[in-house]
Amino acid sequence: MTFHSRYWTAFYTLLIKEVLRFLRIWVQTVLPPAITTALYFIIFGNLIGDRIGEMDGYGYREFIVPGLILMAVIANSYANTVSSFFQAKYQRHIEELLISPVPNWIILAGYVAGGVARGLVVGAVVTGVSLFFADVEVAHPLLTLMVVFLTSVLFALGGFINAVFARNFDDISVIPTFVLTPLTYLGGVFYSIDLLPEFWRQVSLANPVLYMINAFRYGILGVSDIDPGMALALILGFILVLGAVALWLLWKGVGIKS
Repeated sequence: MTFHSRYWTAFYTLLIKEVLRFLRIWVQTVLPPAITTALYFIIFGNLIGDRIGEMDGYGYREFIVPGLILMAVIANSYANTVSSFFQAKYQRHIEELLISPVPNWIILAGYVAGGVARGLVVGAVVTGVSLFFADVEVAHPLLTLMVVFLTSVLFALGGFINAVFARNFDDISVIPTFVLTPLTYLGGVFYSIDLLPEFWRQVSLANPVLYMINAFRYGILGVSDIDPGMALALILGFILVLGAVALWLLWKGVGIKS
């Protein structure tokens, strides 16, 4: 077996393990986001949306579609990586990977790819549910795919770093509950920041999730409160930083070898 094929085998094995892991429990991983999305459309789209009317030239149901899809992608990409890697630490079988001739970047890539796979699968399911409630056409398909993929990579990396530092199961729920959820709900999923007073609009611009959701909305609807190019640059910058941090943590053995 050649040098490159050996690395590919290791990566592919980790990826398949991660995919089978969340597909085996699809009732817990894939079904809940679909039900939650349907409830959002019933409550916000049908009951409240008709009173709100148009937003940025679109009906309210169509306006919230990109945000709901990306919100599900973010949550599931993060959740898959943080739970899977922490379980590997907790059950001590991560040590088998660390002593194997598999480089750290392959280990990281395998877990992140698993998180991305779950995020994209859930995103596809949520998109299917959304089409039952809203009629949307993708304005910029390539940009849409780039944003959803890169955002999934970013939050899968974030979940990996969370898992490295986590010492118990409570630690893996702190960031999603107290950081990700507020940032996502305040990231323009249900509203345009142009509706906010100037002070709160400026505060919102400090929320990185706002840029991701608006770039995704631009890809689908063609409207955005943020420059899509700036949003893509921000996402790529965060990926480079978090990727470097994750590799350094693996190299140092933080939370694993101690």
